[in-house]
Amino acid sequence: MLGTVQKLQRNTTMEKKLYSWQEDCLKRWFANNSHGMVQAVTGSGKTFLALNAADRLAKTLNLDLRIKIVVPTRTLMYQWYHAIKAYYGDPPKNFIGLRGGGHKPLVDCQYTIYIINSARYELARQILSELRGGKAVLLIADECHHYISEQNQLIFEFIPHMQSYRDHFFSLGLSATLPSGHAGRQLAAALGRKIYTYGITAATARHTICPYDIFHIGLSFQPEESAAYEELTERMLILNAQLLSHCPSLRSLDQKECFEFLRILSSGKDKQLANIARQYMSLTFLRKGLVCMASQRLDCAQDLIRLLGIQQKILIFSERILQAETLYKLLENQYPGKIGRYHSKMGPQANKNALERFRLGDIRILIACKAIDEGVDIPDAAVGIILSGTSVQRQRIQRLGRIIRKKEGKEQALLYYLHVTDSSEDFCFLPDSGPARIFELSYQPENNAFLNVLYDKKAAALIKQMYDAGLSTEKIQEAKQCLMLGSVKTDWMAEKIIIEQHIQNTASKRQKNYWICMKKLAELS
Repeated sequence: MLGTVQKLQRNTTMEKKLYSWQEDCLKRWFANNSHGMVQAVTGSGKTFLALNAADRLAKTLNLDLRIKIVVPTRTLMYQWYHAIKAYYGDPPKNFIGLRGGGHKPLVDCQYTIYIINSARYELARQILSELRGGKAVLLIADECHHYISEQNQLIFEFIPHMQSYRDHFFSLGLSATLPSGHAGRQLAAALGRKIYTYGITAATARHTICPYDIFHIGLSFQPEESAAYEELTERMLILNAQLLSHCPSLRSLDQKECFEFLRILSSGKDKQLANIARQYMSLTFLRKGLVCMASQRLDCAQDLIRLLGIQQKILIFSERILQAETLYKLLENQYPGKIGRYHSKMGPQANKNALERFRLGDIRILIACKAIDEGVDIPDAAVGIILSGTSVQRQRIQRLGRIIRKKEGKEQALLYYLHVTDSSEDFCFLPDSGPARIFELSYQPENNAFLNVLYDKKAAALIKQMYDAGLSTEKIQEAKQCLMLGSVKTDWMAEKIIIEQHIQNTASKRQKNYWICMKKLAELS
């Protein structure tokens, strides 16, 4: 009996061709006996890849195939649900089951989507039951880097008990950032080795993600913040010297390994050393909080948005809920009814409503904390602002992924990373960001502007030309306003045909003047 997935016809109206990387990846997956993990940049089409893998696998089997999908969040569960419905053209009610977030799966579903919290205690048993019942099983572990903790590893408890059914079990792990080392080996033992990597550089070159530019915006501490930062740093240096005298091996550890070592020391038998370790970690968190909450971040974000406008949807990422709420109130006063927020204290329904309003365009700016790093698909969001950053590379890639998904009519994406220059904060948001252009700006709070050296030089030359040509004060002032708007964008570097299209198609007089200024800048040598 052939699998039900094969019997159900694809929705031809929703069908689209796989990218070449997806075809290459599927070939490797099948060559590896339909096991393995795929690392692909967010927005490149991992879900569509997995659905094609399930569809094609079913057509090769003489067994009924059951697909079990594990996701970390409720939001991702619903995204998979809608993706499967679109793929198969609104299939029968019992075709897709949901487990978690208040849902209990329907009996005998072809696809079952589990939130990890529910999957821990029942998925392994259900997979074994399906296999013993004569069915084949494909396990799709989405965002599989989440499944390395002791509790989440429970979903793989079936593996030691399935020797007799190994030929009927298949697996596919998906992530934008697969772990390495011991964690990577844990996942490989359950899902198979990494079979394919599709990074930002390749995705940009093959046009499977939207072209993007990154702006680093340098900020400064207020005097009192700078003094507090220096005091914390001095205290940390003294403690660091004491730690190194006791544990010289700390010099060879990276940041993550160092903090794990300090955590162990802090609960050790040597009370003096434990106290030093605790003090050092406490001061580190205090200093990180000081950098994260630097007051200039809020001023900079407001001035940046004033220049960007809200014609394009803007996602703002914050590390702290207090900071997100403060900015929400400030922006709500300036753009009433156009601002939303999304974080863990809002509650599931409020977050769902905010996200839906953002998708519909009722909200133009969404301020989010870590809750939005994964599992949120907003392909028309074209601007991202990292209000306060993270040192975790995985989160950085995920945040970039929120704005680089392709969508018809979306020309490019812009990502702005705000960082305090005189601090330990990483200067570069994504040092290995592929072929993206990276621009350095400095925020100037005294005149609510941004210093962009190369752009400002060209803008000054254009204004001089206008003065030399004897243009009226009114026209020169209009040009200055337009040029200020362009200081935080890359429109002046756009192709001539793109600029001409904007000039022809823009209805607003200010926007038309803006694009005329961009054209004149582009023409300057």
